[in-house]
Order: sequence, then structure tokens, then C-alpha cells
Amino acid sequence: MTTADWIAVDWGTTHLRVWAMGPGGQVLARHDSDEGMGALARDGYEPALLRLIGEALPERGRVPVIVCGMAGSRQGWAEAPYTAVPCQPPGGADARQVPTADARLDVRILPGVKQPQPADVMRGEETQVAGFLALNPKFDGVICLPGTHSKWVHVSAGEIVSFRTFMTGELFSLLSRQSVLRHSVGEEGWDDAAFDAAVTQAMGRPAGFAGDLFGLRAEALLTGLAPETARARLSGLLIGMELSAARPYWLGQAVAILGESALARAYARALEAQGVPATLADAERMTLEGLRAAHASLKETT
Repeated sequence: MTTADWIAVDWGTTHLRVWAMGPGGQVLARHDSDEGMGALARDGYEPALLRLIGEALPERGRVPVIVCGMAGSRQGWAEAPYTAVPCQPPGGADARQVPTADARLDVRILPGVKQPQPADVMRGEETQVAGFLALNPKFDGVICLPGTHSKWVHVSAGEIVSFRTFMTGELFSLLSRQSVLRHSVGEEGWDDAAFDAAVTQAMGRPAGFAGDLFGLRAEALLTGLAPETARARLSGLLIGMELSAARPYWLGQAVAILGESALARAYARALEAQGVPATLADAERMTLEGLRAAHASLKETT
């Protein structure tokens, strides 16, 4: 591995991603592992990082390491206190410097963002927002970040004004794998028409949500509902409920969706049915762009 000018790190709950960065923000190498926050004790972070980027470090000198995500949580490497909205996405000047045993590492962990009322927090997504704004500095509107815990972030004049989190992805995982629906919902496959109908059903009749969920199991038993159709309908019901609750965010707003391609397209499809076009952007690229912006701002203050 070529010696890096600096290291970009995205430390999630279940995964760790690192990029060795060269001159001009060029990516020299990318590595990942399953050593996320949930798998590590506090003294395990530095060794986990060195396992991935040790070869990119020089024999002498210090290399800046810019970290976003759950490494800055209370259970992480070192807590980086939240920045309160309204605020610009935190940058290098806001990062917490972490002592390391390896003298070649200069580790800075970016803070997350908090909202007192209604109570909400994010760690990692704010860096994706920063990356999107770095590429689209005039954007005013709402950024949707679908995932395990989906975020809807209102952005104006370069600041995060407010946001709301929905446990849609986690509910999908729990219901499809640990509830009675696990016998009916497939692990793969898709049905666009079933998804569209379920989104409309959930948005139009949210009070029936719990009954509609069990209907998936009943139809599988009585009419042989296909597993891929059940999967699409479950996703549609959950996303429809989320869109219904998040209506104050997306209604009449410019919307950008930052996410994994298939999931981002599902959200875009659901919004399009409501007459809301959305711009799609790759979540990993936005994370890296946000880390680049944080590194640039750190250089300006040192």
C-alpha cells in the first residue's frame, strides 16, 4: 500500500471502512472489515484501525486520521459530544483529538448532531450531508438517508435546521426475520406492483397497519402469497408509514436521497408516486466527500 497523506474512516455499528488518501484527495486504497463499534471494546479501536491501514503509515511522522460515525459514541473509541441544531455539519475544527499508542496516528473524531425537541440524534449521517452540500452548495430542501434508521434532514443556507429519525430498516429486519412473518417473507426477490400498492395502502389507511402486517401471513397460508411479493409488500407498508409521518419534511420541498442503490430507488419510487421527484446520490461517495471536506477544514485551522 502506498504511504497515505491522510486516512478517511467511516466507523459504523457493524462495519468499518477506511480510505488511504493521497494528494488532492485521491483514493489510494480502500479497505473494510466487520469490526464495527458493536464488536469492539474501547481498547480495540486502534488495533482494528492499524490492521487495515498500518501499511499506509510512514515509518516516521504523523498522519491525520479523520473519523466519522459510531467511534465517537458514548460506547465508542472516545465520545465526541453532539453539536446542536441549527448548525453546519461538523467539520475538522469540531473534531475530538484522541490519544493513541502509535505515534504515527493523529486521530480526530467528528461529532454527531443532536436535536432537543423532538429528541433526536445522528452520527455519521451528518458527514454524508456535508458531502452532499460540498458538491451541491446551493441546495435548500430535504435530504433523506434511508437505512436501518432512516433520517429526514431539513437543510437551508448550508445548515442542518431539523431532522427526524425512523426505525424503518430495523423494523423490516425484525419483522422479516424474527416475527411470524419470517415464514412468509422471502430473503430476496421483488415485486414493484406489490410495493406500490402497499405504499399507497399504508399512506391512505395508516390505522390498519398492524392488521395489514398479519394479512401477509394469512395470505401466504390461504392463497400462497409468493415470498418475493410478501417482501415487497412488507417494505411498501413500512416505507408508506414513514412517508406518511415524514410528510411535513418532503411535501413541497426539493428532495435528495443518499443511500444504497436498491433502497434509495425504492424510496424514490414511493416519493414519485406522491408527485415528488428526488435526486439520488451514492451514500458511500457522500461519506467520503464529507470526510474530504472535514480534512480540508482541519488543514485550514492547523
